[in-house]
Amino acid sequence: MTIAAVLVAYAACAGTLGARMLGRARWTARAPLLAIVTYLTAGWSVVAALGLAGLTLAVHATVLGGGLSHLIGACVLRLRATYGTPGGATVAGLGLALAGAVAARTALTAVTHLRAAGRQALRHAQTARLVGHAEPALGAVLVEHPQPTAHCIAGRHPAVILTTGALQALDPGQLDAVLAHERAHLAGRHHALLALARIGRLVLPFLPLMRDADAQVARPEPRARAARGRNKRPPGLGRGRRDRGDRHAAGDRAAHREPGLARAGSAGGRSPHPARRGRPG
Repeated sequence: MTIAAVLVAYAACAGTLGARMLGRARWTARAPLLAIVTYLTAGWSVVAALGLAGLTLAVHATVLGGGLSHLIGACVLRLRATYGTPGGATVAGLGLALAGAVAARTALTAVTHLRAAGRQALRHAQTARLVGHAEPALGAVLVEHPQPTAHCIAGRHPAVILTTGALQALDPGQLDAVLAHERAHLAGRHHALLALARIGRLVLPFLPLMRDADAQVARPEPRARAARGRNKRPPGLGRGRRDRGDRHAAGDRAAHREPGLARAGSAGGRSPHPARRGRPG
């Protein structure tokens, strides 16, 4: 009973006070990737704490570290003891209900979200390939549109999407940096981080920590800075990045726009990228 109360208290404090502490921390801006990992770890530890709290009400905490046969035997003994204690069966039933509710809600939310995100990403990729065409020299799908935009689509058929407006606005070095940046998002599986954050928020939407974790991971600038690493972008490239993809987030937020690319292509007299030679403009 004491352990269950401690776990519930931890979940409540981490879910509320933890959000305030992380929100006031200044290091999160200097180390965005560490901030994302911290938010996700803290958020999912709350989910785990609630599930374990329910289990410890039904089964003594010391048996949770043993084998499966030990756990089943302890469950039987605990059930016999609880039925002989006034209110014991009620407490054990509430514990099992809490643990089952957390597990079921998490599993159902994850399956529903990932399926919807996968369908959205697949439709997005198919549409981009339908209206555009693959450009082998770029390793991207080129779409005819004057708006300078570059983004990536995760999922079963990952792709980097580039508009002709971006192709005209950027010099070869800048274009290579943008393409490497988008590929870094795919290679780093940043859509998986977005999915973890969004699923956690859907499981416990009433906790500020879960909402803040989703917002922190979904912010384009921290993810952009975290993705730079080996693939640094030119200083003039879009600080006004915003997410585009799925409204749900997994493969949904895997599409990343770069409207600020237009500001990058201001220098004249630059040599064209191999993929744009022979193209007008």
